[in-house]
Amino acid sequence: MDNSILEQLHPALVPSLAQVPRGVPVSLVTRHSIREQPKNRFAGYDVPLTPEGVHLAREWGRSLDRPIAALHSSPVGRCVETATAMAEGAGLELPVSTHSSLVEPGSYVVDLPVAGPYFLKLGPLAFARKHLRNEVRGVLSPREGALRLLQHFRDTLLQPGTFTVHVTHDTILTSFIYFLRSESDIEEAHWPWMMEGAFLWFEEEEVHWLWRGEAGSLALACLE
Repeated sequence: MDNSILEQLHPALVPSLAQVPRGVPVSLVTRHSIREQPKNRFAGYDVPLTPEGVHLAREWGRSLDRPIAALHSSPVGRCVETATAMAEGAGLELPVSTHSSLVEPGSYVVDLPVAGPYFLKLGPLAFARKHLRNEVRGVLSPREGALRLLQHFRDTLLQPGTFTVHVTHDTILTSFIYFLRSESDIEEAHWPWMMEGAFLWFEEEEVHWLWRGEAGSLALACLE
């Protein structure tokens, strides 16, 4: 295992593994690994992982302390690359299922001609902050989007003691996890690192999560 490359992960991510329960199936919802820098501040769908990003995803997959049962990904290349590399690191040959719910438009954006220019004008952080405050047109509300994602995560869980991995993008992970945490006043420090993820599991009618080492839970009835 290459511990030096793992230093590129958020410092709370590897220690969080010890807090994840073993008696239930768990979703790991993660941003893709390190990508090339775009020519402007917006990374298009064609921006791939760097060699370092592929290496990091492999080593993170190798570091997981339980089997990966399934891999789901945004159809964008860098996300599929991340999922594939994680499987390689874990010594697995698993197909990667792509889902529109893990990319935009999909889980949140419903009217791209309306929401897209606003996103380009504001930038990712300001857009996410306004979305969490229900101040954006052309998108599902944070609650509606979170419900859609939670249904996807719950439907794809497999055996207890395994991970189902979902590779997505920073904007989706931000809107999802900070809605669950009831936070909208987010700053740059809140933004997901590349290859950073949240662990989620379900017990009865509650969703539980770990994000940056902090645990939280919410009754699903509160979202309906």
